[in-house]
Amino acid sequence: MTVDYAAEIRRLRATVGDLLALSTIPEGWVGREPPAIAADLADLLIESLELDFAFVRLRDPTGCQVVEVTRGDSWKAFPQWLQQHLAVFGQIFRKEIVTNVGGIEESCCGIVIPIGVNGDRGLVAAASDRSDFPDQIDQQLLSVAANNAATAFQNASLINELRRAQEALRDNEQELREARDELEIKVAERTAELRRSERELRDVLDSIPAIVWSALPDGSNSYVNRRFAEYCGMPPEQIAGSGWHAATHPDDLERHNAKWLACVASGKPFEDEVRFRHADGHYRWHLQRGIPLRDGSGNIVKWYGVLSDIEDRKQAEDKIREKETELRQMLDFAPQLVAVYGPNGERLHINRIALDYLGLSLEEWRQTTERGAFVHPDDRARDRDYFDRAVSAGSPYELELRLRKGDGTYRWFLARSNPVRDDKGQIRRWYVACADIEDRKRAEEKLQQENVALREEVDRASMFEEIVGTSPALQTVFSRISKVAPTDSTVLITGETGTGKELVARAIHRRSNRGSRAFVSVNCAALAPSLITSELFGYEKGAFTGATQRRAGRFEVADGGTIFLDEVGELSPDIQVALLRVLQEHEFERVGGAQRIRVDVRVIAATNRDLGAAVASGTFRQDLFYRLHVFPIEAPPLRERKSDILMLVEYFVERYGSRAGKKFRSIDKKTLELLQSYEWPGNVRELQNIIERSVILSSGEIFSVDESWLSKEAFAPASGVETPAHLNGKVEPHSEREIIEAALAETGGRIWGPSGAAAKLGTPPSTLDHRIKALKINKRQFKYSLKADQNHQNH
Repeated sequence: MTVDYAAEIRRLRATVGDLLALSTIPEGWVGREPPAIAADLADLLIESLELDFAFVRLRDPTGCQVVEVTRGDSWKAFPQWLQQHLAVFGQIFRKEIVTNVGGIEESCCGIVIPIGVNGDRGLVAAASDRSDFPDQIDQQLLSVAANNAATAFQNASLINELRRAQEALRDNEQELREARDELEIKVAERTAELRRSERELRDVLDSIPAIVWSALPDGSNSYVNRRFAEYCGMPPEQIAGSGWHAATHPDDLERHNAKWLACVASGKPFEDEVRFRHADGHYRWHLQRGIPLRDGSGNIVKWYGVLSDIEDRKQAEDKIREKETELRQMLDFAPQLVAVYGPNGERLHINRIALDYLGLSLEEWRQTTERGAFVHPDDRARDRDYFDRAVSAGSPYELELRLRKGDGTYRWFLARSNPVRDDKGQIRRWYVACADIEDRKRAEEKLQQENVALREEVDRASMFEEIVGTSPALQTVFSRISKVAPTDSTVLITGETGTGKELVARAIHRRSNRGSRAFVSVNCAALAPSLITSELFGYEKGAFTGATQRRAGRFEVADGGTIFLDEVGELSPDIQVALLRVLQEHEFERVGGAQRIRVDVRVIAATNRDLGAAVASGTFRQDLFYRLHVFPIEAPPLRERKSDILMLVEYFVERYGSRAGKKFRSIDKKTLELLQSYEWPGNVRELQNIIERSVILSSGEIFSVDESWLSKEAFAPASGVETPAHLNGKVEPHSEREIIEAALAETGGRIWGPSGAAAKLGTPPSTLDHRIKALKINKRQFKYSLKADQNHQNH
């Protein structure tokens, strides 16, 4: 094969010329726009390398701008081979040569060369129908051209950015220059305004009646107003720095300056009370306040402060303190326990008397958190309830409670709690004062006990049911009534006529467990012997002539209650047998009936006869006597109750006076002596009748009794008739006893009647009976002895 060296040399020279041309291209691209650089590169490749197709893609380093240019007239559309290649491989990372690419009649070859690392700067693609395309020189030329174009593209982008930045900088410099000029004008205007304001502020500060100052960040004084200088009598330059020390009271200087320097170091606002010297040499109290002024970084640039005169307030506080001290001393010595609490019961203060009583210090008392810790356990719930209601209603209250002493004992106190409100009506304090009422409570308890005892005594003695009197004889009856009433024992009441035996029976019934049930009274002496059985036990229909229907007897009516058999000594022997059966078996049969009726009845019997003598004479059954004589009570005659006569007279006068519509102012003294000296053989019933008669006949306001209504023999002292010496206590007791016993022996123990001992001795029967009891003579023994003598004589 013959080589045409001359042609090869020409080709090499042309190549070298192309390379030289390509190497100078970037200088011509300086200042060009990126699209123009890409177009120039595509045109250069077509012309210099005689290409049929050229494609250039350039990208700036940031990836924000991408330029693509295509050249080649024979290629009507984007080469399919290049499009497929890019679609398959995506980003071009290395040089690729493609053979047999279509697009013209003859086959041609194409090449793709990436620009930059991994094609990040773009790519260059070319195609030619030359048989040797692309040879090594073509590839080198394409690479050099592509890299130069990319460099030029980058430089152009940078240059354009730089130009734009320079233009923007020039614009900003102009704006800054204009802004600076405007700012300087505003600063000048603001400075002038601040100077005017400062002058006005200084004028204001110099004219106001307050002491104003400013200090540097280190705490040294830098300014004082005219008022400060005039007050101290010192020029401002003398006060500057630490010159104000000279105007500070020596006793306050060290403390005040130390507190000021501490605030300067910490940056906290300053406040303190201090005495400053006036120009006349006197010191007055001032309240000094200072606050720091900070810049945007928080650094203190200055301190501003003011002094306010508080001399008057301090003097008022001193007076208040003196009064408070005096008040505390008064509270401490007050004979009451005084405490102060907050709105919700917080412990604030307590006086010395209270602390001494509790055995605590003030701090110990304040630290006691439990409410009611010193209150008696039985009173705590009541105390808490009273306090809660008082707080809820906001009203004062008082309460009696027991407080524990330091030694553990309790005493009674009257606690009074009062709220103190502010100007808005809100409770600020509770003041509690506790007065010792231990002695009063003890006295009340004692008085209550005495009242109870007195009430029992009065209930027992003074007005026992309707039994009026307080005499010892009556007291004995009351005592026996109180003892036997709660039981179901049978009671036998003895005594003279008119002594109130039925009243005693009713009193026993009312005070018994049967008091709410029936009380049936039967006067056995008032009933015919033939009617007593049917009256006591009832009868069946047709039991006798006139018995047209069944009738319940007195025992049946009294079932569950009490039956009172008055004058029981008058019962016939057959009735005594029926009564004995009821007492023994608690059952009976109606007259004309065969059915036994069981009853629960308490029996109280009464008589003015001597049942013992009746038993001895055979007129009263002994077994019935013992059944009735379970609990005997003797109703004393009125002559043994002389101390009760006044009370009885007042009672009956009031009673019958009210019925008659009369009001008596007093009782005639002579009448009262007359009534008290009378022996009252008819006892209380006789007195009652005489009082009723006198009330009817009296016409004045003074109650009196006609002396002729009383037997003259009965009140010997009033008529001048003296009691025999042997019965008036003027003889020796043993002689009087012998005389009375001899008379009783002759009369078989009988006192009353023409054949009685009183008639033999020539003395009133009541007087003799009184002396027999005073000498404790058993008159019954003479009844038995007389009967024995008679039996002995009969034999």
